[in-house]
Formats: sequence, C-alpha cells, structure tokens
Amino acid sequence: MDKTILDVMTSTPITVKPETDLKDAIALLTKHQISGLPVVDQKENLLGILSESDLMWQESGVEPPPYIMILDSIIYLQNPGRYEKEIHKALGQTVGDVMSEKPITIKGGQKIKEAAQILHHKDVRRLPVIDDHGKVIGIITQGDIIRAMALE
Repeated sequence: MDKTILDVMTSTPITVKPETDLKDAIALLTKHQISGLPVVDQKENLLGILSESDLMWQESGVEPPPYIMILDSIIYLQNPGRYEKEIHKALGQTVGDVMSEKPITIKGGQKIKEAAQILHHKDVRRLPVIDDHGKVIGIITQGDIIRAMALE
C-alpha cells in the first residue's frame, strides 16, 4: 500500500470544543455513529480527543485506590493522583473535563502502513490527522484502513 493518510482519511471530521456540554458531544457520537471526537480550540488546533472510553467514567463510577493503614498512616498501593483524575472525569460536565489530552496523532503525508502500525500497537481506534501547525485536517480510523485494503 503506497497510499498516504491523505488518500483515505475522513477529511472533514466532526470536532468539539472543550467547553462543549457532554450531553451535546454524546448526541454527536450517537447521531453520526462514531466512537470519538477530536477536541479543538477556536483556531482548530488539536487539544485532545473524546472517546467512548473517556465517557465510561460517567456510568461506571470510580473505585478508591487500595490502601493499607499502619500506625495511623495511610499507604496507598496505587497512585492517589490517578484516583483524583478519575473522579474529575466521572463528575465532568464538559468535554474538557473528560477528554484525553495529548492524543497520538499522524501527519497526512505519512503512509497508511504507519497508521495501521500505530493503531495496532498503541491500541487506539482513531488518529487525528494534523498539519505542520497542529491543526486538525482529518481523522483516520481502523475502518478507513480496512476500506483502503479492500480497494487494493
């Protein structure tokens, strides 16, 4: 496959802003039958990504980290900072509250094979496609790659 990301990506991805209400973002996901949305600022620069996994905190809740007590001291067996982040996501009301920051991205000129490797090895379902200035110009998913393979 010598095609590039530009050849197979969705070039007009649906995006949301960090201040978008979660209910509105969920409605977009449902309406368009997609599993994630790039989160952009006013200039379309990528800030993060909102995925179904990010939204699961809303329904699944958060379990406190395991700990033991020794002589009136609490010793956490997991990082308590992670627990605070999970609570923030579970209680979030806007996209910015629950989105994943610093998503893995790809450039449009890269080969489809590179996208496939990232999607497979990093266990992600979508890659925002950005230009040299960090602006979102598209999105590529596992489905896009499979469709490209079918056309070969």
